[in-house]
This record gives sequence, C-alpha cells and structure tokens, in this order.
Amino acid sequence: MRIVVAGGGGVGELVSRRLVREGNEVTIIEPNPDRCAHLNDALDARVVEGDAASFRTLRAAGLAAADMFIAITNDDRANLLACLAAQSEFGVPVKVARVRSHEVEDWREACRRTGLKIDLLIHPESELSRRILPVLGYPGITDILDFAEGKIRLFGMFLERGHWLAGKTLVELARMGPPKHSLVVMILRGSQVIIPRGQDALQVHDHVYALTRTDEFPEMLKFLGLEQAPKVERVFILGGKQLGILVAEELERQGVRVKLFETDAARCEKVAALLKDTMVVHGDGTDAATLIEEGIEGVDAYLALTNEDEQNLIAAMLARRLGARKLVALINRLNYLPLAHRLGIHSTVSLRLATVDRILQFARRGDVQSVTTFGDEAAEAIELMAPAGWRHAGRRLRDVEFPREVVAGALLKKNGEVVVPRGNDVIEEGDRILFFTSEKALPKLEEMMAASAGRRGLGGLWRR
Repeated sequence: MRIVVAGGGGVGELVSRRLVREGNEVTIIEPNPDRCAHLNDALDARVVEGDAASFRTLRAAGLAAADMFIAITNDDRANLLACLAAQSEFGVPVKVARVRSHEVEDWREACRRTGLKIDLLIHPESELSRRILPVLGYPGITDILDFAEGKIRLFGMFLERGHWLAGKTLVELARMGPPKHSLVVMILRGSQVIIPRGQDALQVHDHVYALTRTDEFPEMLKFLGLEQAPKVERVFILGGKQLGILVAEELERQGVRVKLFETDAARCEKVAALLKDTMVVHGDGTDAATLIEEGIEGVDAYLALTNEDEQNLIAAMLARRLGARKLVALINRLNYLPLAHRLGIHSTVSLRLATVDRILQFARRGDVQSVTTFGDEAAEAIELMAPAGWRHAGRRLRDVEFPREVVAGALLKKNGEVVVPRGNDVIEEGDRILFFTSEKALPKLEEMMAASAGRRGLGGLWRR
C-alpha cells in the first residue's frame, strides 16, 4: 500500500515506522532539513523536504499514486489544506487528518458541508479525555480499556512492595479462584515486555495487565484487593490548556467538584469563561503551600496536564506526598514512561500514542477492529477477526502454535458470546480475537492470521 504522511515530527515518525514495518511504501513530507536527515537515517521510507500545503511538494511526494494520505503536521490549517488538495487535485481515496483546535466539531461540520471528505479527523485531546476519566475512581489502577464492543475490560496495575501477588506464578494465581473469565495477559518489567505463561512469576514493580469480562470486573477487583472509590467527589487539574478544559467539562457533567490551576492570568480568564462550575485558581499548582491552602489532602485525583513533561512529573510526585489519592500525568516523551511509573505515578497518558493508536486502528480497517500501544511502543493489543479461509479455524487453541510472545486474551464469538479462552476453546471464521503481543512478535502474528487468505501481513487486511 502506498501511503504519504505529511509531518515528520514525533507522531509522524512513530506512525511511519509502524507502517513501514508492516510492508507499506511510505513517503514522508517534512519542511525541516535537520528533521529530514534524521528520518532518512532512522526509517526505510522516502523523505521529501517541503511544505505539505504546497502542490509542488505534494506532486514531488507522488500523492497522485497514493492509496492513503495522513496529514499530521503541527499546523491544523496545513493539514486541512493538504487534504483539500489530496481530494481535488490528486484523487486520493482515503484521507486522515489531525486537528488540535478546540473547534474540531465546527471543522467536521464545515468539511461535511463543503464536500471535503476526510475519512478520519483526529482530535487527540478528545481521545485522551476518554482514557483519563474511567480510571479516576480506582487509585490502584493505571488504565482501563474496553474491547469487544465493551464486553471485555483490560486494566493495568503496579505491584508495590508487599503486594500479595508479588512472587506468585500464573499457575498459583489460577489455583486461588479468580473469576472464570479473567487472565493476566501482559507484564511490563522496566523496558522488557513479557507475555506470561503459567510458570512466569510476578515481581515487585511489575506493571501487570489483566483482563476480565466487563460483567466480572467488580469481582476481579475484589479478588485482587483493589479499591474502588464510592464516588469521585473532588479533582485537581494542573494546566488550563485544551485537555484540562475537556476533562473538567466532563467532570462537571458528572457532578464532580473541580479546581483547575493555571499560572497565566489571561488564560485563567478564558478558562473561567468556558467552564461553568469549575473553580479556576490563578496560582502555581506545583507549589506545596498553594496546594495545601486549596485542600489537596484526600483529593480523589490530581491530574498534571500541562505541555511540559518534567513539570507534570514533579507536580504529580508532590501531589502524592501531599495526600492525593490518584495521580495522572500527561507524558509525551516515551522514554519517560518507565521513570514515571517508578516514581509512583499511577497513570500516564500520551497525546502521541493516542494519535498513533487511532491512526493505526483506522488504517488497518477490515479484519482489524482496534489497536492499542503500551509502554514505549514495546507491546500492542490488537483485535483481529479470523478471516475467511483461515487454516486454523475449527482447531482447539492448544493445537494452534501461536508465536511465543503472543497470547489470545479474549474471544468474541459470532453469536455474541464473550470468553477468555482456554486450551480447549475453538476459533471459527468471523470470530474476533483480542491478541496481546510484543512488538517483535507482531509480524509473525500478522503473517499467521493473513497467510491462509493469500495475503501477507496486515497490509492485506486493510480497507481498499
């Protein structure tokens, strides 16, 4: 598949690396010459130096022959103009654009009225807001993600020193009577990804991911000894940018009392005009005296959502020391993620990874239902449909030789039944399987799922 990516920044590089790895022919448009040199060295992709909103540059990138155009520069206007050119001048069949403006819904409507067909218009802040909100009432849980039409729930947790799970193997854990449809599917241990088997033991500081049927989630929490807040009543938010505003708006709708801290006085006035019930504090939300004065002790959640990773890390650590029950930090530098977890920050979110996941989920449409990235891109959850003619259809799972670092975590049958599969379960054509895999094992899984249908890799599963 021929794909042109406009924007060679952090997101553009992450997306392009994944697309190249999956056998696609990728061309990247980037205006910065130093960045172009880096991309040429780092990726097996063609790099064109120039402005994505220039017809000359788009022609040089071969846009007329592209199957897909992905516009993810840092300029919303350039992304929209480039998509307009891709449609009117070059006839590109599939177009994706990122828009960071808070007026994204107005732009969606404007595109519809004018006939500009952008197949996927991504607003990263909205994606992240949907990831942050579910975890606020669970101090011991890092993230909560739903799959299989909401019937399967995946959640992460850290094993602190003294946790009863530390030292237990999966076999021992299974003997202790967890909910029937539950499974530990992935362990992040520093930079290492472990797709565990029965004799693998959990260790202190592990970031453990387990899944369960959504209807068994409360039972799973009770089994693990995880606490659920009766009700989230108070939340502090650091940063009055778009993400903080979106989260505050949703919390207001839920009846939560919110305080939002912003150091810029003019920005405070704008935020206060947008939010109805949130108390906007003109002050330093990283200052201990300010936080104590505003009543941080016992606050249900403290969300550090500024544009500065270092500030978010420091602020969350301070909030923990001052008695905040749940900590969430916005971290975009992926190499900071293990550090954040070591520092005791419960949950981290990334605008970059949220954008990459959404693009890949869309780009792999067809037999691919969803994509979620974990850690610093070292692991992935991918929801696949067993294709017609799949050579393993009808066989028991124990008789199918999946790659070593792959586990089938959940199975959504064609009749709507959801199970966490065991060795005797059978996958039929049309069933949806939620796999967990390390990055290095993903190509083997892709080949295994597609080869029998005469296709190679997930490129053959994409919508044409």
